[in-house]
Amino acid sequence: MGRGGIGGAAVMETADSTRAFVRDVKRIIIKVGTAVVTGQNGRLAMGRLGSLCEQVKQLNFQGYEVILVTSGAVGVGRQRLQYRKLIHSSFADLQNPQMDFDGKACAAVGQSGLMAIYDTLFSQLDVTSSQLLVTDRDFKDPNFGDQLRETVFALLDLKVIPLFNENDAISTRRQYEDPSGIFWDNDSLAALLAAELNADLLIMLSDVEGLYSGPPSDPQSKIIHTYVNEKHGKLISFGEKSRVGRGGMQAKVVAAANAASKGVPVVIASGFATDTIIKVLKGEKVGTLFHNEANLWECSKESTAREMAVAARDCSRRLQKLSSEERKKILLDIADALEANEDAIRSENEADVEAAQSAGYEKSLIARMTLKPGKITNLARSIRAIADMEDPISHTLKRTEVAKDLVFEKAYCPLGVLLIIFESRPDALVQIATLAIRSGNGLLLKGGKEAMRSNAILHKIITGVIPDDVGKKLIGLVTSKDEIADLLALDDVIDLVIPRGSKNLVSQIKATTKIPVLGHADGICHVYIDKSADMDMAKRIVLDAKVDYPAACNAMETLLVHKDLNKSEGLDDLLVELEKEGVVIYGGPVAHDKLKVPKVDSFRHEYSSMACTLEFVDDVQSAIDHINRYGSAHTDCIITTDEKAAEAFLQQVDSAAVFHNASTRFCDGTRFGLGAEVGISTGRIHARGPVGVDGLLTTRCILRGSGQVVNGDKGVVYTHRDLPLQ
Repeated sequence: MGRGGIGGAAVMETADSTRAFVRDVKRIIIKVGTAVVTGQNGRLAMGRLGSLCEQVKQLNFQGYEVILVTSGAVGVGRQRLQYRKLIHSSFADLQNPQMDFDGKACAAVGQSGLMAIYDTLFSQLDVTSSQLLVTDRDFKDPNFGDQLRETVFALLDLKVIPLFNENDAISTRRQYEDPSGIFWDNDSLAALLAAELNADLLIMLSDVEGLYSGPPSDPQSKIIHTYVNEKHGKLISFGEKSRVGRGGMQAKVVAAANAASKGVPVVIASGFATDTIIKVLKGEKVGTLFHNEANLWECSKESTAREMAVAARDCSRRLQKLSSEERKKILLDIADALEANEDAIRSENEADVEAAQSAGYEKSLIARMTLKPGKITNLARSIRAIADMEDPISHTLKRTEVAKDLVFEKAYCPLGVLLIIFESRPDALVQIATLAIRSGNGLLLKGGKEAMRSNAILHKIITGVIPDDVGKKLIGLVTSKDEIADLLALDDVIDLVIPRGSKNLVSQIKATTKIPVLGHADGICHVYIDKSADMDMAKRIVLDAKVDYPAACNAMETLLVHKDLNKSEGLDDLLVELEKEGVVIYGGPVAHDKLKVPKVDSFRHEYSSMACTLEFVDDVQSAIDHINRYGSAHTDCIITTDEKAAEAFLQQVDSAAVFHNASTRFCDGTRFGLGAEVGISTGRIHARGPVGVDGLLTTRCILRGSGQVVNGDKGVVYTHRDLPLQ
């Protein structure tokens, strides 16, 4: 019995596949932890309570049956008693305050206040609530379960929200914290009620986003989206217990696992967010899911991801056995196949573009995903250029005679298996696949869902020409976002991850894998106009760097100008031309004061692609210092006729690409003659700048001997003589 308003078909298209069951949820139990109900000072957190009640109202009005299990009475009561004792204390009492209170007394005082708040909030939302207090001994009565269900089901039929709490004031459990009996806190009570009342889902709201592999405060801890006891049970280290409640995450995990084992799915999620419950019922991947079939899902997903990666590795090893001419023929066949199927490719791409426009995607994204006329021809041309390159595999870089008849060689070899995650651009799939084949690597590709049809047909065409003795699984196409996390965990099979997309994408990938990541998070590119610059040249370069393709990572973001050029005719003319092209110019402190342009406090752009920061600097050294401080080590340019200034700039700017009198837009694999690129790297290990075939290779050491042994270096005469390459 799905709820069309929240868990219906329209929203389930974007739901996580493991959460698809929520479309059939009707009866929900929501457990609210003490840390959610109260703030740091012990007072009720009215904002969070209000948000909770708003979400419950929405569910109630859309036909869901909602039951609340709420903590907080003890905390509220303690705060009230502390206040009462304080106002009745003498001066002597204040000098030596005693604020310890009996937990049962706190519960008795706080329960009425807690319920009064809920009643007030729900009444404002035209929702009726009811209170049910239970104790452990109630459930020992064999008739209690029937009475409980009869009462709760009657309330639900009337659209009344039952609010459960343990009646701590009269609990018979020893010392109030005795973890024994049928239930022992509100977490275990919620799990018990979920089974007793035949709930379809239990949501446990906490003060953290879900279950982490370790204490949430530990930066090494990672959130666990689906809990599998066999996988996570012995690996998790729990942090401190709740600052205000009795349980903590460990108690929630025990309760959640118990409920899931009885067939009630559980999600532990944050009660601090304003829409957590709604997101859970939309099937979004929030919090940690406990499900009695989770072990089967995880085994299946992990197996699928591993099988795909292992298959790509095995195929890559067969690819490496082919001759250079055989690998070249594969590339030429791909180029021919793309041209032969251009109409089909364009048709699928047009369908993607139409769907993206209907979905309201940004124009810049739609522009990136569109395969314009002539694009397929250009791609085929670049593939043929890569095919004609010198074979990089086993290319010898160095030969050294270590000793007589003992020769050391260093040669190129493939990295192994590459995982490329890219957004928007279907042409990136072609470029990356081509480079992977030329370099002898296996490849796993995950494109954006907005170009799903385009990616699918391109993948089909490319793999269709790969010979059977290599294997079609050389290039795997990942179609589900869920598989990414499983692939990122395969650091024993996948050798390099290359994310191509937004800053958030790159940062997220780097934070969630042990596999080396090649890429750049930012594209903050500078152009510096020195005082000796030819201003006509400067105008051409700056306009091209900014407006040729503003959304590109190598487009100019910041224009640095020597202070002597302020108010000069050449600069004024340049700024006018930029504004004519629609560029919005922001100024740093100096430019803002002198030109009265809008001021920006950060030189790291967070504006649209048509924005540009302008700043004046004292000299070339100031420009260098500015770029090294505020840049992202992508591409930076100096425009000057002063060769000394140019050399200082080229040697001292710490970026992957540094230009003199040339547009930053030249920073591109194809333009550099690499044939294509898998991306641009701003890192300092392995590859830097546009990454072509050579960036997908590593080296191996080969030693050719005639029976030599070390034996403590006795009798070995080391010559270390360079030998000619063969």
